[in-house]
Amino acid sequence: MSNREYAKNLIDQIPENKLLYIIAYLQGAAVPDETPNAETLAAFDELDHDGGIRYSGSTEDLFSELKE
Repeated sequence: MSNREYAKNLIDQIPENKLLYIIAYLQGAAVPDETPNAETLAAFDELDHDGGIRYSGSTEDLFSELKE
C-alpha cells in the first residue's frame, strides 16, 4: 500500500468533527513552497552585508514615518 493510499484510509477513520483540523493542515501542506523573487533576494543579501535600513520600532511607528 502506498503512502497516499494509507493516508486516504486513515482519513476515512477520522471523526467528522475533527476533519476541519485535518483539512486545514492538508491545505497548508498542499501549497508549494514559494521562492522569493529576485528583488526580495537582493534585499535580503543587502541586509546580510550590513546594507539597507534596519527598523526596530513598532509597525505603527514605521508606517507613521513612511507617511511623512
